[in-house]
Amino acid sequence: MFYTTKQVTVNTVTTTDEGALTTGSTESGMSRAGARLRQIRRERGMSLTDVAAKAEVTKGFLSLAERGMTNVSVPVLMRICDALDIGIGDLFEYPTAPIVRSGAGAPLEMGGHGVREELLTPKTEHHVQVMRTVMRPGGGSGGAYRLDAATIVAYVLRGALSITVDGETVVLNVGDCLTFGAKQLHDWHNPTAGEAEVLWTIAPPVGAEDFCAAVRGG
Repeated sequence: MFYTTKQVTVNTVTTTDEGALTTGSTESGMSRAGARLRQIRRERGMSLTDVAAKAEVTKGFLSLAERGMTNVSVPVLMRICDALDIGIGDLFEYPTAPIVRSGAGAPLEMGGHGVREELLTPKTEHHVQVMRTVMRPGGGSGGAYRLDAATIVAYVLRGALSITVDGETVVLNVGDCLTFGAKQLHDWHNPTAGEAEVLWTIAPPVGAEDFCAAVRGG
């Protein structure tokens, strides 16, 4: 089933059925990841049509995503990665040192809308991965997904987080913490009228080759 690009206007932003927000601004959250997707697609000799068909999105939507002109929900971005036979971790940039000063984390584009994320652990860290997410009101994952990891811990630093895990929804406030299985279907968003900030810890790191091979029977 293909996702169409029927549009509904919300303020000055346009939503599409791919779970994205299309805007004329540069704040799509896909400028780096989109360019990386285009590079990988071309390296594999795949056309926009090929990848769009496998990912069940439209060719036009994929083109916008590659050019960083639209937001992409986390689950849709993961489908595009699957179509390219890569993991979402292959799109990550990493800090270059074990000490990461405030605001100096590596920009992270993992999908979603109304979010700003950074990765706080270097690629040499093989046991855990720590990410910081700042969400605008209503911002979030844009849909439910699973990760190739074992455990996720969400800790709210500011505002609140509404998170649904396997169909059960809970609202976490400042100082609250939730631990759940990374392979459980989960989605999340900021339910407040102000910004929210969450620290995520994922173990083992997304993209850890040994773990991915084990869970996939490789």
